[in-house]
Amino acid sequence: MTAYIFDSETTGLNDPQLVEAAWLRLTSIDTLEVVGHFLSRYKPAKAIELSALATSHILDEELVDSPPHDSFFLPTDATYLIGHNVDYDWRVIGQPDIKRICTKALSSLLWPLADSHSQSAMIYLHYRSEAPALLRNAHAALDDVQNCRLLVVKILDAMSVRLGRQVSGWEELWELSEDARIPRIIRFGKHSGKAIEDIPDDYKRWLLGTEIDPYLRKALQR
Repeated sequence: MTAYIFDSETTGLNDPQLVEAAWLRLTSIDTLEVVGHFLSRYKPAKAIELSALATSHILDEELVDSPPHDSFFLPTDATYLIGHNVDYDWRVIGQPDIKRICTKALSSLLWPLADSHSQSAMIYLHYRSEAPALLRNAHAALDDVQNCRLLVVKILDAMSVRLGRQVSGWEELWELSEDARIPRIIRFGKHSGKAIEDIPDDYKRWLLGTEIDPYLRKALQR
């Protein structure tokens, strides 16, 4: 089975469209050897927001001759998609039918006392002396996927300590990610800050009748 670490740069948070895409192709979870890589820019059908320009430094005028934003597709052998806050990038490329492994959720589970779980913060946590150089081009898609791979190394190391054994494969890492994405604490409403298991049953039933995040729904149904 093949996993792809993926990252995108986009037009911004308001109905984002693809501006740059990068991936690393990995086959072995044991070695995390990169067996292929990709980087390309795309022309969106809308202007890039100022906040996105300030992050990626990719200008609209640089994309005039690039392929259209909706022409990107993952390779057909992709079984798992790995990323930091992976759902954002997954939505930008049209929500393909693929299992998603979220390094942000896994980082939050494994290092709960960290004051930030952004990818850059995690690189500083685990690669302190190298971090300034590694993050010099942060928010360039290819640099971001390379740094995400470094974070996956630390996640697998920490998870092996937690489990008392090595993670057996991509499928198990996906299962661990799915569990990590299920919240233990509710972060909104009149019970904000409470453990979900301590929320009154009538409030749980009310929440389940509303449109909520699917992982919060799983937590409430446990």
